[in-house]
Amino acid sequence: MIPSLYGEQNAHLRHIEKALNVTLSSRGNEIAITNGKDTAIAKAKKILEALWYKLQHGEAVDSHTVDTALRFLEEHDNQIKTGEAANATQSGSETFISTKKRHRILARTPMQASYIQAMKKNKLVFGVGPAGTGKTYLAIARAVEMLEHNVVERIILTRPAIEAGERIGFLPGEMKEKMDPFMRPLYDALQDTMAPEKLQKLMATDEVEIAPLAFMRGRTLSNAFIILDEGQNATRNQMKMFLTRIGENSHAVVTGDPSQVDLPTHEKSGLVEALSILTDVEDIGITTFTHKDVVRSDLVIKIVKAYEDNDK
Repeated sequence: MIPSLYGEQNAHLRHIEKALNVTLSSRGNEIAITNGKDTAIAKAKKILEALWYKLQHGEAVDSHTVDTALRFLEEHDNQIKTGEAANATQSGSETFISTKKRHRILARTPMQASYIQAMKKNKLVFGVGPAGTGKTYLAIARAVEMLEHNVVERIILTRPAIEAGERIGFLPGEMKEKMDPFMRPLYDALQDTMAPEKLQKLMATDEVEIAPLAFMRGRTLSNAFIILDEGQNATRNQMKMFLTRIGENSHAVVTGDPSQVDLPTHEKSGLVEALSILTDVEDIGITTFTHKDVVRSDLVIKIVKAYEDNDK
C-alpha cells in the first residue's frame, strides 16, 4: 500500500508539497515533513493520514483523491481537529454503500458522506447541486443495496421527458426509442452497480423499472426505492404528483440542479418549489452540493465554480 500512498514516482507526495509549500522526504515506511509553516505541516500530516486510512479500507488513491483532500482541508481546516483527519479529510470512509458487484462504494467528499447518511436515515431525500457530484450514482447504488438486502422489492427510476430544451415528441421512433437517450445515465449507473445478467432479469420482471415521469401518474408505489432524476425539469404539478406516489415501505430520492432548468420560461421548477416548501418536514433530508463536491476532472470543478460565481 505504501507505493499507492506515494504515487507513481512519488507523484502524490510532490502534489502535496507543491500545494502546501512543504518538503516531504520518504524513507521506507516513514515520511518526514519539513521546510514549511506549522499550519502547512499540520495539513500535510492530516492529508497523509487520510490517504493512508483510505488505502487501509480498500479504496484507491489517485491524483483526484489527493486533490479532493487538499481542497476540503483548504476550505474547512478551522473546523477540523487533528484527530478527525482520517475521517473528515477522506470524506467519511465509515459511510459507504455495498452492492454485490461493487463491494464497497465509499463517499469521496464530506457532502457525499452526508448524502449517504441522509438516504439511510430518511424516507425522502433531495440531492441537489451541479453535475459531477455523484447525486444520481449514489442514489442508484443505495437503491441496489436495499434491493439486494430485501428491504425493498423493486427499484423505479424516472426522469421528466425533457432535456436541453428538446421534447421527445420531436425525436424519431417509438416511445422506448425516444426515451432511451434520456434514460442512458440511469442505465449506466445500474450497470456499474449490478451484474448485467442480473439487471436484465430484474428489468424483464419489472423489479427494476425505468420510465418517464408522466407514467407515474395514478400509481401508488409501495415497497420500492424510487428515484426522480433531473428533478429541476419537473413542473410544480409533476413534482407534487411524484411525491404523493410514495407508498408504504418506500424510499425516494429526488436529484437535480436548480441552476440548469430546461423548462419553458413560464413554467416554475417543481424542484425549486419543493425545496422551499419541505425544508422542515420530518423524514425528509436535503443535501446541497457545490463545486467543492465535484468528483470529475479539475476543469469541470473550475467551470462549475465560474458559473456559481457568475450567478451570485
